[in-house]
Amino acid sequence: MTDNFERAPGGGLRSNFTPGSTRWAVRRAQWSAMGISVEDQQKPKIAIVNTSSKLSVCFAHLDDVALRVADAIREAGGLPFEIRTTAPSDFVTSAGRKARYLMPTRDLIVNDVEAAVEGAVLDGIVFLSSCDKTTPAHLMAAARLDLPSIVVIGGYQKGGRYSGCSVDIDTVYESVGALAAGTMTIDQLGELADEAIEGPGVCAGLATANTMHCMAEALGMTVAGSAPTRANSAAMLDSAAAAGRRIVTMVEENLTARQVITADSIENAIEVALALGGSVNCIRHLTAIAAEADLDIDVVGLFEKLGRDAVQLAAIRPNGSHQVWDLDGIGGVQTVMRTLLPRLHGDAMTVDGRSVAQRAVHARPADGDVLHDLDDPINDEPGLIILRGSLAPDGSIVKVAGVGKATRRQFAGPAKVFVGEDAAITALGNNRIQRGDVIVLRGMGPRGGPGTVFAASFVAALNGAGLGGEVAVVTDGELSGLNHGLVVGQVMPEAADGGPLAGLQDGDIIRIDLDARRVDTHPVRDGGPVRAAGEVPERGWLGQYAALVGPIQGGAVLRRPTR
Repeated sequence: MTDNFERAPGGGLRSNFTPGSTRWAVRRAQWSAMGISVEDQQKPKIAIVNTSSKLSVCFAHLDDVALRVADAIREAGGLPFEIRTTAPSDFVTSAGRKARYLMPTRDLIVNDVEAAVEGAVLDGIVFLSSCDKTTPAHLMAAARLDLPSIVVIGGYQKGGRYSGCSVDIDTVYESVGALAAGTMTIDQLGELADEAIEGPGVCAGLATANTMHCMAEALGMTVAGSAPTRANSAAMLDSAAAAGRRIVTMVEENLTARQVITADSIENAIEVALALGGSVNCIRHLTAIAAEADLDIDVVGLFEKLGRDAVQLAAIRPNGSHQVWDLDGIGGVQTVMRTLLPRLHGDAMTVDGRSVAQRAVHARPADGDVLHDLDDPINDEPGLIILRGSLAPDGSIVKVAGVGKATRRQFAGPAKVFVGEDAAITALGNNRIQRGDVIVLRGMGPRGGPGTVFAASFVAALNGAGLGGEVAVVTDGELSGLNHGLVVGQVMPEAADGGPLAGLQDGDIIRIDLDARRVDTHPVRDGGPVRAAGEVPERGWLGQYAALVGPIQGGAVLRRPTR
């Protein structure tokens, strides 16, 4: 991006204004009053974007991490400035308005970063990324601003123990369904919740947060060996310090985000997502990152194309028995990328100035247990697949890695249609959802909410009630990367755009065929736009978001309103 500030003669740092100019004088007055020496004011000025919050354990440790990064920046000859943004948590920020604020906070962070960094004309950015929406937001902001940028992974939390068993937030999530089914008491659920998490960080599974951490490294936007990592571990803190030192050199080299986030690196990230069976939400986020980088590529189509001969190499919870720390223990994303190197663009650039292939030389080989080789996959299909058909002409997503081998690959049943998940959860509790049903949760996409509305709690409750393999779910709403079962998500176009999902009626037959990669309905009915909220709010952030958000197949990025 450009600005019209006067710069010091001879080029150099964009942040160094011409001595004697108004901007130079007033900024010097501000910073001198803060105790910043005149000499330090000439150094590379680095933003530390800290999504810190005491509302959620996901972010509770980031203030200390920011201090470590700042020390490393100073050590390398830079001048750090900590910048705060909103910090959305899928388990806390989801409480208001049926989680409608969650998806919009992603784009709010992007704009917040732009305003702070471009407004002050800083030279580089270190992003402290933690929960689901912050990592994609940070990558989107990096792509938009095209400054030297690097992502620091906040890390995963440690699970606890309850009644002699290992438990985590996923256990709590699904136990709500057990409560609804009468197999757990409310006191037991409360006790479980009290013991489920030990320490800061994101959900301890290959859900959206850890998936996007892996995507950041697969894109080349982290130091090598960053993901996944235990929050506040020595390895995580060492990576944070390394990022602080590296960003100053990136400014000197003028190595900017769009030299790293390219069409090739997006394809590399897709290959990693397919091999691991990452969260379905990574598709919308990678699409948004590509859009902010002005890359003219069809990310959904690339998932479809690359997925035709891709295979699944790992089964990390909720996809299987291994845990995210097992993936960490065998070398993480770098081991995955070494294994996938024959399928990757090995010459893609990374933030440390080395190519993907040059990094892979130093990675460990696949261990054959947590991570398999390409010629010995866990499954002969990728962990994520795109379904199209009369119900989803622009595509939809199934996390095959989370479907389970006992679940039918061809499923046909009558639709039971709900606008919002509360009514569906009530129907589940009243035994009005039966084996063989296809539950449709619609009007819940980014334009229909507005802001994607949670469908994830119903899917978790369905699994907790023991119906996950016997009932299918089709939705344009917000899913969690922790969800598993036969769930067709991100149906495009969404119901608010008048897609086929809008015309469905109770009793219409929906057919899901994972082998043919199709999702169809009979009959196909026309329908007007369906919104979960009814009227779009006129005021506040959600109203503004509704007026600006684009379609989900384009990543649901903000755009100018059409006149």
